[in-house]
Parts: sequence; structure tokens; C-alpha cells
Amino acid sequence: MKGPVERRDHCRRIERLLRERPIVAILGARQVGKTTLAHMTAEHRRGRTVFFDLEDPRHLAQLEEPTLTLAPLRGLVVLDEIQNRPGLFPVLRVLADRRSTPARFLVLGSASPDLLRQGSESLAGRVAFHELGGFSLEEVGPANLARLWFRGGFPRSYLGRSHRESAEWRRDFVRTFLERDLPRLGVGIPPVTLARFWTMLAHYHGQVWNASEFARSFGVSHTTVQKYLDLLTGLFLVRQLRPWWENVGKRTVKAAKVYLTDSGLLHTLLDLDAPASLERHPRVGASWEGFILEQVILRLRARSGEVYFWATHAGAELDLLVTRGSTRIGFEIKRTDTPRMTRSMKSAQETLKLKRLYVVHAGSASFDLERNVRAVAAADLLGEIRPLRS
Repeated sequence: MKGPVERRDHCRRIERLLRERPIVAILGARQVGKTTLAHMTAEHRRGRTVFFDLEDPRHLAQLEEPTLTLAPLRGLVVLDEIQNRPGLFPVLRVLADRRSTPARFLVLGSASPDLLRQGSESLAGRVAFHELGGFSLEEVGPANLARLWFRGGFPRSYLGRSHRESAEWRRDFVRTFLERDLPRLGVGIPPVTLARFWTMLAHYHGQVWNASEFARSFGVSHTTVQKYLDLLTGLFLVRQLRPWWENVGKRTVKAAKVYLTDSGLLHTLLDLDAPASLERHPRVGASWEGFILEQVILRLRARSGEVYFWATHAGAELDLLVTRGSTRIGFEIKRTDTPRMTRSMKSAQETLKLKRLYVVHAGSASFDLERNVRAVAAADLLGEIRPLRS
């Protein structure tokens, strides 16, 4: 695929949120395309748009007296890299409360726990948050599934002219993130320590989190390694998939599963530079599971409080449980072209009272396995699975 990927669905959601709230925050990892999305949004709006890049010393100088600079502006005001000036949040609150709301504010930030906390507390009731990830299967199309899986969704990684160029960009991203970006966010963890943790986590991808095991490896407390994990989660680089448990007469697993959210970064941390090396790697199944899991969540438009996994100590499990209201939908993800019904799936279907169970696989055909159980080829994902209704 050549050229930019149009992110029309994100643009439409941002435009809707700007009509509903005076402030919209686009949060996501570094280099995921927040600034590009802001420009795309501005192109579809009438009136003036003013951009401030808070990594640009000239723009920072203009905001030494933020109220004097921002209060007269009309139209759309974009504040990029808002984490560099969290002191702007109280100013934005005052400006958002003006009766005529002459300006709408679009703030972009590399998400961090502090940024989310300060934004939510200072701008409660005034701000809408929009999480931006990398390119999705819906955006690049099923014909590019293999490319998206191996390279991941970061725009410059996905659009690289070759696998080699893509891999070089990802290696540079990891190094820059550890050595430059984290210190700018006020993170005091030594880059070498976090690099080792991140790499170990890549080898742990798709497994149930065991803080004590990591703590022993690092010679620190389990609360310290949990902080490392929470940091990468807050920066949208890791997903902690919570367990579903209820009183169903079975002993269930109650620790989260951990996944790196971007398959391209996972492959870089596993030192995989070509698709052929991935196919021979012992973690290929886990990589596929995490990639499809993210694509299903994106396709369903599922919120973080609606997605879980389920597992019992007796061995029954379900890779992904999505809930909305009283509706429960299950997903099993298999790196195979011959999916079949298993005892574990039957147990999940009966115990969790699933409305529908999908088995997403690597084959080429989609077909029914049993009543309310559908085997879905990954390439058919967009046609077989629809977004959840609010």
C-alpha cells in the first residue's frame, strides 16, 4: 500500500465530540498519528484553525501568558503535546466555561497516568477523550492483513517501503522512547531497566501476569514491577486484559493477561525483522492472538470496561469475552486453518451463557461449527463481525 491512510472514522468521531464538548483530547502513543489526525480534522471544518506545538520553543513563548494568548482566539485551537504544559488545564477550564464558547480546543497528548488524571480532574464535564491507536484492519483493508500483523499499526512502520525500513523505524522508536520520551514525561525509571522489562514482557505476551516472577528477575518488590507494567499500560503500549469472574461454581483465574498492543513493536522486541522469522518463532501463536484480539476490539468499538478473558484452574478458557449490557459474546483465536469445537469452548459457552461464539482462525473460509458458533477467517473479520450497538 502506498500513500497515506485516510482515517475517516476517527475524523467523524472527533468532529462529533467537538460539537458536544468544548474540549476534546486525543490521547495515544508517540508517533501514532495524533497530529496528522488533527490536521485531517481541521481540513473538514469551516473557519480558522490555530496550531500550537508545545515542543516548539516559539509556541511555548507565545503561551507564557496563556490566557492572554488563547482567550481572543476563535474557531478551532489545537494544542499538540499537551503533556509538556499540564498547567494549561486550569486555563482551558476557564475558557471552556465562557457563555458563548467562541473556540473549541483540540488537545493532543502522549498519554500518561498523570495526564489522564490531571485532565479528568481539571476538566471534568468539559472534556471528551478519544483514544487513537495505530492503523486497524478496517483502515488498511483485509488484503493488507499480513503486512499489518508483521509491521504493526504505527503509520511510519506500516507505510515503510520495505520490511527493513519498517524494522529500522521500530528500533529507532524503541530507543528514542526509552532515552528521550520517558524522561520528558517525568519518568524516573532508568532506560536500561525499562528496556529489559519491556523485552521480558514481549516474551510473556499473551500470558497471565505474574508480578512475583518478574520481581524475582529484577530483584525488586512485586509492587515495583507492577508500576512498570502500569506505566506502559498508561502509555497505550501494553494491554492488561482483565479476568472475568463470577460465582459460577468454578475456580477462575483472577490475574490479568498482558499483551503488547502493537504487533510490530512486539516483533522488534523479539528481534524479528522478517515475516519468515516470525513464522518459525515459538511465540508466533501468541503474536497472532494478540494481533487479532486488538482488531476485534477495534472492530466492535468495545470500551476498556467491556473486554475480558476467562479461564478456570481446571483448564477451560476463552481468549476474549466482550460484554455490553446483558449481552455476552465470546472469541477464541487460533493460528490454524482447521478450527474445530473443543471442550473448553463448550464449557465457556455454557458457563458464560454466550449469545455468540466466534472462532477467528488463519484459514481462508468462514463457516458454522455449531449452533451460535461461527468459525471466521481473519480476512473475513470485517464482514462477519459488526460494531456493537450502544
